[in-house]
Amino acid sequence: MSLKNLKIHFIAIGGGAMHQLAIALKDNGNILTGSDDEIFEPSHSRLQEAGLLPAQEGWYPEKIHAGLDLVVVGMHARADNPELTKAGELGIRCLSYPELIFEHARNMQRIVIAGSHGKTTTTAMVMHVLKHAGRKFDYLVGAPVHGFDRTVKLSEDAAVMVIEGDEYLSSPEDNRPKFLVYQHHIGLVTGISWDHINVFPTEHAYVRQFDRFADATPKAGILVVNDEDALASVICKKERDDVTVLEYGTPKHKVKDGRTYWIASDGKEIPLKFFGSHNLSNANGARILLTKLGIHDDVFFEAIQSFEGASRRLEKIGEKDGLIVFRDFAHAPSKLSATIKAVREQFPERKIVAVLELHTFSSLNKEFISNYAGTMDAADEAIVYFNPQVVHNKKLEAISEKDLVLAFTRNDLSVYTHSDQLFESLATKDFSRHVLLFMSSGNFDGKDLQAFASSITNK
Repeated sequence: MSLKNLKIHFIAIGGGAMHQLAIALKDNGNILTGSDDEIFEPSHSRLQEAGLLPAQEGWYPEKIHAGLDLVVVGMHARADNPELTKAGELGIRCLSYPELIFEHARNMQRIVIAGSHGKTTTTAMVMHVLKHAGRKFDYLVGAPVHGFDRTVKLSEDAAVMVIEGDEYLSSPEDNRPKFLVYQHHIGLVTGISWDHINVFPTEHAYVRQFDRFADATPKAGILVVNDEDALASVICKKERDDVTVLEYGTPKHKVKDGRTYWIASDGKEIPLKFFGSHNLSNANGARILLTKLGIHDDVFFEAIQSFEGASRRLEKIGEKDGLIVFRDFAHAPSKLSATIKAVREQFPERKIVAVLELHTFSSLNKEFISNYAGTMDAADEAIVYFNPQVVHNKKLEAISEKDLVLAFTRNDLSVYTHSDQLFESLATKDFSRHVLLFMSSGNFDGKDLQAFASSITNK
């Protein structure tokens, strides 16, 4: 369907992808309205700037009328949402946002990058190289990327769309993982590690979604797989004569004077602005995928030298007098371990203070937290913060400091349940020759990490 000159209403417009998609559709000449019962930053400011911020929070069935061409439903809405119910009564077409992306990209080559960790960074790397090479393409990525104004681009003349595909459900009425809806021609799987316990209560149920993703690869399609990840390798390397499977792993590299160099096959050392074995693996996956889009290695290596990363993916937010401060989106066990190990590899002579906020349903679930065993071992000092009210709001069993000490298998683990106390304690530390690493999918109860980093680096 053509996504121009339509009247579209967004249910749950404040979502991370939903608000960006709404802005992109407005820019393409559509008339947009939206609703949500809670809208946080940065969605709030972006919607306000675009003239799309709802006048009041909440659900208003009167916004749904026969003059609408389409209703787009976000995952935040419930199945009994009154606006969704009204749209059904009026027979208005309703799509989840992944269905809308598919409709836009139906006649394009669709590249879908999936995995429990690394998919945002890998997607961002592919985007960065394609832009450097002067290619036209559309995209959907889960975080802001340096050099791109938005996280969604929908144009009329691109032949390719690069999509970050996550395994979470598509909408309240569609329990398919998003990455299945996109119907990839080329799929990439970075790795598989159980997450989203609220939706996939067993590891088998979670892994099964990636099995379905691999099976959905069409005839003459391509699967790019990290062969250093046991689950991903087994699932994607099935014997199918009609699918091309390309493998990748961590390339040869070295760290010198605090900078990482990729050692190419001809021995040339490629200087990088990012670091960590997991990010080098992501980059190698991007390289292999891009060869199938006609991007040669010389172009890739030229481009990748200027890649600065995606927002909140080992993002440096402060540095002075021997202290470097990073923030990262790591929250699941595999992401946490990989991030801390990357910092250790890059800064072997510094002390690492790792601060993790438990924020997601899985990370606050007493039955799941044993999966964090050993994940912070590479840090010199390990700190975990969680808000007991969030645990209560998610209707989970209360967790204690002892529970976390046992789960992380670190007797010296420091646990905080008040963010003010945590940051007051951090402010008093002597951080000479240290790396301070914040990791969370949340925001430490609204703390401005950039401002805090500035305050401790300007003492």
